[in-house]
Amino acid sequence: MGTLLKPTHADLPAPSRPNPAPTQRPDPRPDPNHADCRGVASVLSRVGDKWSVFVIMMLSDGPKRFNELKRMINGISQRMLTLTLRGLERDGLVTRTIFPTIPPRVDYELTDLGHGLQQPVKALGQWAIDHLIQIEAARSQFDQRNEG
Repeated sequence: MGTLLKPTHADLPAPSRPNPAPTQRPDPRPDPNHADCRGVASVLSRVGDKWSVFVIMMLSDGPKRFNELKRMINGISQRMLTLTLRGLERDGLVTRTIFPTIPPRVDYELTDLGHGLQQPVKALGQWAIDHLIQIEAARSQFDQRNEG
């Protein structure tokens, strides 16, 4: 009978790391308990989401109303825009301002933190545009090799 190779989880104690002296930089390695990875993953899932990227880009030149954003972002549903804006607001990237008019007017605007995200988002988008042909070619080659 062959050997079964199955990944298993072993509960190993985390190696202890001494606290750095105040003049030292904190250890840049991830926390052995993966708390850092989980935190970063949750942030990246928000800012890497395609609708969040579109909203951030549309708000880059100033506040917008909900319907204005919906018209600007082709293909987004009202529900998805609502969820995206709510998530961005929760993460401190967007503010929501309600004006006491009839009917009430609601504007969405990037916070300072949200403005800080514009440049990396633009750079990532530009990288995707610059390398799209190469990526499509690689996908095609991969798919041809793995047919059947």
